[in-house]
Amino acid sequence: MPQTHPVDQVPPVRQLAAFGLQHVLAMYAGAVAVPLIVGGAMKLPPADLAYLITADLLVCGIATLIQCVGVWRFGIRLPIVQGCTFAAVSPMVLIGTTGGGLPAIYGAVIVAGLAMMLLAPVFGRLLRFFPPLVTGTVILIIGLSLLPTAGTWAAGGAGAEDFGEPKNLALAAFVLVLVLGVQRFAPPALSRVAVLVGIVVGTAVAIPTGFTDFGAVGDANWVGISTPFHFGAPEFHGAAIVSMLIVALVTMTETTGDFIAVGEMTERPVERRALADGLRADGFSTVLGGVFNTFPYTAFAQNVGLVGMTKVRSRWVVAVAGGILVVLGLLPKLGAVIAAIPSPVLGGAGLVMFGTVAASGLKTLSKVEFEGNGNLTVVAVSVALGVLPVGVPTLYEKFPHWFQTVMDSGISAGCITAIVLNLVFNHLPQKDRSTEAPAEITEVPVVPAQAAPSADAPVK
Repeated sequence: MPQTHPVDQVPPVRQLAAFGLQHVLAMYAGAVAVPLIVGGAMKLPPADLAYLITADLLVCGIATLIQCVGVWRFGIRLPIVQGCTFAAVSPMVLIGTTGGGLPAIYGAVIVAGLAMMLLAPVFGRLLRFFPPLVTGTVILIIGLSLLPTAGTWAAGGAGAEDFGEPKNLALAAFVLVLVLGVQRFAPPALSRVAVLVGIVVGTAVAIPTGFTDFGAVGDANWVGISTPFHFGAPEFHGAAIVSMLIVALVTMTETTGDFIAVGEMTERPVERRALADGLRADGFSTVLGGVFNTFPYTAFAQNVGLVGMTKVRSRWVVAVAGGILVVLGLLPKLGAVIAAIPSPVLGGAGLVMFGTVAASGLKTLSKVEFEGNGNLTVVAVSVALGVLPVGVPTLYEKFPHWFQTVMDSGISAGCITAIVLNLVFNHLPQKDRSTEAPAEITEVPVVPAQAAPSADAPVK
């Protein structure tokens, strides 16, 4: 019998639960950030913010299940966790605060999702433009662009009053050392859940030391069900749709990089049809987001790092994570428990996971030949343009909104640059210097030292 690929293997139930919960904890903070940012910018009341979060978790879970399990031509069938894309935050805030409100956001989101489904086969044909030179560079940029997020968490979280306090960094360092220690010295079964151990123990240490408060758990509802078009029927505004279509292209570019990264880590290279199926699922999930009061969806790079770090390649593990997210979306009280995990705890674990993504990019680039070609330049410029908006977030604030949407995402900026430069340096016809006629060499006659050279000495 042919051996089952690790991606398709189903671990024992106990491992499925632990590994799945580990993925949920790794992505939870990022998952709820988008509804919090958009809702906060629109000054929504707390009840509406809570509704946005539970709706987001529910669709996150459904989208993850579709991506991992696959339904007909929807889903890449790899260990991919889905979450709201940050690329859509700025356009959605602009749409929501300039008169359109949530209905205009959801109308644009639905159109963008439909467009992604239609464009999926086109992106599938672009796979030939992602050789190891490009994929390794993109994976490296993904890791590098995530590291500042881990640093922000480690310092206490964006907007925290005690941001950067030594106690926050000390807790993050404790979790980091704990994760590394478990991964290095614990038995194999435990080392694979090193991140889960670090988060659970770190939270346990944080409770008596005043880092977190579970008081919000008591205020949360036990059951919460997101109903279609809760905030009103969608509205379709031309400018909002155009901006969200640009977001869709950026999202598809980022997702392609994430898919290829997971394909490399799981040793199941992504093929043209699989890429189209995965992007089609992204589009369908985005349409669901517009219907069920949430936002556009993409592959979460946080969990790409977790796959690379733990070497747990089963898609069924992430499918269980999707099931947990569905439950959290239906039971807000459980979601409140996970929301109480302190940011420094997530930061300590995130440093390992996101660094693993960057290291995986370097591993892919090790297969690339760098002698006698322009490949080093391709990597150098792509990484530079990919990291710039991460290090200088206001770099493009004077540019048009569509340009900011594309270039403010270091992943999309670096990915586009890598594709273009690879075409310029490795695919455009170049002048073949080997067929050029050799340059004529001027011979100078040997003249005795005593004699002066003749003015009309012949020159060949």
